[in-house]
Amino acid sequence: MAKKKTLNDLTAGQKKGLGILSSVQFLLAGAALVDIWRRPGSEIRGPKAAWSAACAVNFIGPISYFVFGRRRS
Repeated sequence: MAKKKTLNDLTAGQKKGLGILSSVQFLLAGAALVDIWRRPGSEIRGPKAAWSAACAVNFIGPISYFVFGRRRS
């Protein structure tokens, strides 16, 4: 059985990459959630609660909201 890797087993470059990706994920999710909360429901395709929940799905949720969830003006 293979040994499970921990954070300490990663190289410095891998840790840096993980930190960058994590930061981007949190920024995307935060920006999407703020936009959902501030935007009127009439300007969003679908329920706000569904889009808020979708933001928890890694990069896919927030990007999907920005591409498909907002109505074009």
